[in-house]
Parts: sequence; C-alpha cells; structure tokens
Amino acid sequence: MLRRIPQAPRLPLWSPSGVGRATVAPPCPRGREGTQPMSVPIPRQRVIPAAAGGENHPAPTRAPQVAGVADGDGPVGGSGLTLLVIEDDPGGSLSVPQLLDSAGKPIRVRTARNLTEAERLLTDDVHCILLDLALPGRAPAGADPGQEAPAAEGDDADELAALKQVLRLAPRHAVLVLTASGDAERGARAVRVGAQDYLFRDELDGRLLSRAIRYAVERKRADAAQRQLTESRLRAQENARLERGLLPTPLLEGSPLRFAARYRPGRSRALLGGDFYDTVRTPDGSVHVMIGDVCGHGPDEAALGVELRIAWRALTFAGLVGDDLLSTLQKVLEHERADEEIFATLCTVDIAPDGRRAGLCLAGHPSPLIARPGRPAELLPYENSGPALGLLPRARWPRQQVELGGSWNLMLYTDGLIEGRIGEGNQRLGQDGMLDMVRRQLATGLRGDALLEAAVNEARELNGGDLTDDVAVLLLARERE
Repeated sequence: MLRRIPQAPRLPLWSPSGVGRATVAPPCPRGREGTQPMSVPIPRQRVIPAAAGGENHPAPTRAPQVAGVADGDGPVGGSGLTLLVIEDDPGGSLSVPQLLDSAGKPIRVRTARNLTEAERLLTDDVHCILLDLALPGRAPAGADPGQEAPAAEGDDADELAALKQVLRLAPRHAVLVLTASGDAERGARAVRVGAQDYLFRDELDGRLLSRAIRYAVERKRADAAQRQLTESRLRAQENARLERGLLPTPLLEGSPLRFAARYRPGRSRALLGGDFYDTVRTPDGSVHVMIGDVCGHGPDEAALGVELRIAWRALTFAGLVGDDLLSTLQKVLEHERADEEIFATLCTVDIAPDGRRAGLCLAGHPSPLIARPGRPAELLPYENSGPALGLLPRARWPRQQVELGGSWNLMLYTDGLIEGRIGEGNQRLGQDGMLDMVRRQLATGLRGDALLEAAVNEARELNGGDLTDDVAVLLLARERE
C-alpha cells in the first residue's frame, strides 16, 4: 500500500507561473490532552502524479449549481479536479493513491485533519470531498479544537455526525465516505443521509478512487439538476393554481342571459395576462359586463388587471355606473400602477332587467359587436367614447343608451383578436375583417362557445401562428321571449 508522501520542512506555496514562490512553516501538531492546542495549520495542497494505466473517461457534462463547475463542460478553467480529503490520521495509516481525472490530468488533493481545518480549505474550486467516517464530529462550542465530540451509545445519527456537519458546510459539493471493509451498512446509511457513494478504506486504489470521484461529481450534478427541475415544476404548479384562482367566476344566477368566454394570455405558459373581464347580476336584475386591457404583457400587468377587475365588481355592486364608475377605476389605476405611462382600456355594458336596453361606456376600447336575427352583425356606436384610463387626469366617459332588441348576441373582445396579421404582409385583421369573419360564422349556425372558439382559431390561422397579444372574448346572448 502506498504511504503518505513525507512532508518537507517547508512547503512552497503554489504559483501558476512557477515564479514568486513563498514558503511557510510546516503545520504544527494538534493539541493533545493536557497541552495547549496549536493554531490550525495553513492548508496543504499537493499534486498526485498520474498513475500508469489510468482510465480515460469522457469529460463530465454541464450541470447547474455544483461547486467547482463553471459554465463550460468541465471543471473551472479546465484545470482538472480538486479533492479535499478529511481524515484523522495521526499514524499515517491512510494513504491516498495516485489519481487521474477524466482528461488524464493529475487530481489535486488537499488534506484536512479536522472539520475546522476542512471549513477553511472548502473553496469553490473543490469538486469532491473524501471523508473518513472515523473522524469525530465537531466538538461543542468552547471546547478544545482537538477534542472529539461526545457520542451517544446506539445512536446512528452520532456515528454520522461528521458527515452531517460536512453536508451542512458543503451542500453543493460531492461527498464520498470511507468506512471499514466490514461496515458496509454504515456506508449505506451515509448514502441515505446525503453522501454520493462509500468506499472501503483498505481497498483504495487509483482507478477505483478516480472513478468514484468522477461518479460522485456527476451524480451530484444530476441531483442538483433534478432538484431544480422539481422546484421549477412545483413553482409552475403553484403559479398556475394562483392564476387559475384569479380568473373571474361570472355571477349570473337568476338571469336568462347565456354567457360564454375565451381567454388566451400572450405570455408563454401563463394562464393570466393583462386582459381582464367580468360579469355580474345586481339585485335589481340588471346584468353588468366588463372587458379591459392593461398595456403590456408581463406579470405586473396581469396583476394590475386583476386589481381593476375586482375593483369594478365591488363598485358595480355598490351601484356605480358610467362616468362615476370609470373615474373611480382611474384612481385605482393611478395608485396601483408601477409607472405613470401605464394605462388600461375598458368597455362596460349594463343591461336593463328586461334585456332590451343597455348603457355603454368606452374608455379607449373597441366597441362591442351585436348580432340580431335578420340583420348583419354590426358594431355598437362608438363616437362618444372617452380616453383610456390613466391618460388624462380629468377625463370623462359618457354613458350611451343603446337599444338591443328582443333577441341578440353581444360580443365583447380585446384588441388581441383584431390586431393579428393576415398572411405574410403587414395587413391586420381589424374590426372590419372581424365583422366579416363573425358574419360568416353566424351564417353557418355557430353560437355560444362554438362561435367564440371558431373566431379565435380563425384569427390565429390568419396570423400564421399563435397571436402574440393577450386575447379575451365574451359573448352574452338573449333569446326572444
């Protein structure tokens, strides 16, 4: 068995250029019982020469958040692996054999005789830790640094106290443990606690240890990648649950009107965008519907849209309509927006209890489409609309009275539906194109959910792919009495 390389009286500090070397005093012996403990020695680092016949393995692949690994395909700077050996070896019974990394370079080895010294040597360029399980755990605070931690009889946790301390100190490092040949169960418990693998102390050789180091580093990378993937999935599930809970639930109990909606956020993998809508029935029998659009597509805009929707519902139940309602919503927007340039468009419709008349307010928003039997679909009047919320501090939004008739379909939408392109040019679908499209679909007998689904799908097909803006489309329908 190879023995430890005898230590010279003075060790040179390694220098990349090979010049400017300095020397330091050799490490002092550790304190013993009844003597004054000496200070912790300056970390030792040595290069183990390549062993003849060392195996050549593929370079480790990239993985996230593993110590000693950069953005490239291998160790930091491509300078080979570094091993930190932690072992209590006063008699020199443990020897580290010659090692090669996967690129055929010698593995640098640092040694620490206790956990206090290991903590100082544990830098980001260390790739793997080799821990002797015979090493005692850290002594209680205020104790002699050379004193062993007390162990409780029959307690497995105490047998692995040193390992648990190392795992706390080095959560991003790969860890191998050494145990006696007849103590495989202890090694297995160490793996269950968090080590990447275990080795028998008296069976070490260069090939085995080199392979175990590379395996431990790769397994740590895989564990880190799997942990990140799991955390990402949990965050995505939680975000989806939160966003789903923020989508509106129409309150139309007791109303004869039929309601349908389609909502597609422009953000990838999102459930909620800057578009928002809602509909409620108040105690007097009136049905109120709203649709709006906050400029922008990010999560901040989505959150602001939710705030405006909730404020609209509360103000509507409080009895506000028309200019009073929109003026108050503008104050909410001004207080909640992150930037003074953020604005929101809005369309509100309040339908009388008999369903034949409605009040319409437009704040920079496209006018709704109405379809009546025997007449082509058309837009409701939009000449008296007001500006978008957040643009003018003293703006006014007139409420227009419109006649709906006995039977009708009323479609409200955001500009994401009409701003998609047509073909490969710069031409947009626009409101005229949308009118023609909906007229054709109504002529084929489409109504309700089927009509909205067909309208959104055709707009997407004309665009040549997914619509980049948020899209919200609502439909209220009343059958003739």
